[in-house]
Amino acid sequence: MPTSDRSAVSRRRLLTGLGGGVAVSVAGCLGGDAGEEITPVSLDGERACDQCGMIIEDHPGPVGQIHFADDEPEGGRPGQFCSSTCTYTYLFDAEDEGRDPLATFLTDYSRVDYETFTEGDDTMFSSHVEREAFARITALTVVARSEVVGAMGPELIPFSDGDDVDAFVDEYGGEAMAAEDIERSTLEAL
Repeated sequence: MPTSDRSAVSRRRLLTGLGGGVAVSVAGCLGGDAGEEITPVSLDGERACDQCGMIIEDHPGPVGQIHFADDEPEGGRPGQFCSSTCTYTYLFDAEDEGRDPLATFLTDYSRVDYETFTEGDDTMFSSHVEREAFARITALTVVARSEVVGAMGPELIPFSDGDDVDAFVDEYGGEAMAAEDIERSTLEAL
């Protein structure tokens, strides 16, 4: 390749690289997803639900956590919840107050070896509070109106794997929906 052609290619590569770098930098300044680096925390011990006050580890079913940009619930920790319904209720109230949630996590029953048990007429799933048990709601599908209840009664049961959702619905009934599409009216319909 002649020298002039090589220098044109090098100059083009340099300008393309610089342009891409500037675009990435500007996107970051304009508020790219600031919550991407956030990871879940373990909710073990005597941690109380920020919505209802129940000790999270003592109750069955999915649990959740919400990480906020400012205004953490207490001492710089994320909001912590004993059920998916408490998680969503708190999330909706926080958004109504103008608070900025960066990341919301729920138990991902595709990631854990859960146990099913009954209490009276109720079918329940085990609770999992270790940080590895959580997934972002953007990666989850929840099943509403199934036979499985949680700490607060009727529950949204989250999964990241579509086959797990199908198997759960086949066994326990319910309606699958994207976790990030849940609205206040969904909770009220439970």
